[in-house]
Amino acid sequence: MEDNALRRDDVDWGEVRRTAFTEAGSAQRPGDTYRAIEAALGSLGDGHSGFYDPKRSRELHGDKQIRNPVEGRALTGRMGYLSLPGVKGSEKVYQQYVREGRDAVAKADRPNACGWVIDLRRNRGGNMWPMLAVVGPILGDGDVGAFVDADGKKTVWSIGKGSPRLDGASTGWGTSPPVGGGSAPVAVLTSRSTASSGEAVTVAFRGRPHTRSFGEDTTGVPTGNAQHRLSDGAILNLTEVMDADRTGRAYDSPIPPDQPVADNLGRGGSKDPVLEAATQWLSEQPGCA
Repeated sequence: MEDNALRRDDVDWGEVRRTAFTEAGSAQRPGDTYRAIEAALGSLGDGHSGFYDPKRSRELHGDKQIRNPVEGRALTGRMGYLSLPGVKGSEKVYQQYVREGRDAVAKADRPNACGWVIDLRRNRGGNMWPMLAVVGPILGDGDVGAFVDADGKKTVWSIGKGSPRLDGASTGWGTSPPVGGGSAPVAVLTSRSTASSGEAVTVAFRGRPHTRSFGEDTTGVPTGNAQHRLSDGAILNLTEVMDADRTGRAYDSPIPPDQPVADNLGRGGSKDPVLEAATQWLSEQPGCA
């Protein structure tokens, strides 16, 4: 934690160490240290680091689906709509997510969408790479963002042939041809439930030409975590980087939309004012007008 935490320079490590060793001083087995570890993580103040005991770690990385379905549909006016949820699980889960997501994009792209709505309002995070593998063909090829660590070192996210890359290296997903040439106008929908990797996808669209966001501020943890597996299978999920967009702007707090619109998603409203605002804007863009 002292070597890698994003906010390591803001922490009194002497005090954190004393408190942790007092809490865990009589520990006889790994489980006896958990409370001390969790308290130490809490002292970082990043709001994103977490600790998972062995049982919870197995649940998070198993084949059980921890997500809502990916939804794709064609809207009136030749617009494509994609609802992109968060995803956690095993490699098998991620592969299924990408297949389902790309099928949803193809479904929404009939006939050739003039513009896109990317709905991230229910995306609470997980693994960002399968998400970028789904929206990559819409984002278009090129650099789309970066991780920035406490020393200012950048690791670049990019899209190549519709597939995400990290510093030029493939993250393991097959290619997918660009949709609309990768340059169609895009409306991104966010809410206070858009968190973590959902915010990373939000950031990937920031600074993209012909792109505008609608809805509410995101949760406020647009940061990246690294997993450190402990001796008994527990996982220390440590926040080590901030997300930055293609213009170089870094984020570590709630991301405001370009056009604020009160969201009634899940609150019983019969209308969807955020989606209405987004489709109104798209209808005014070249190709959709």
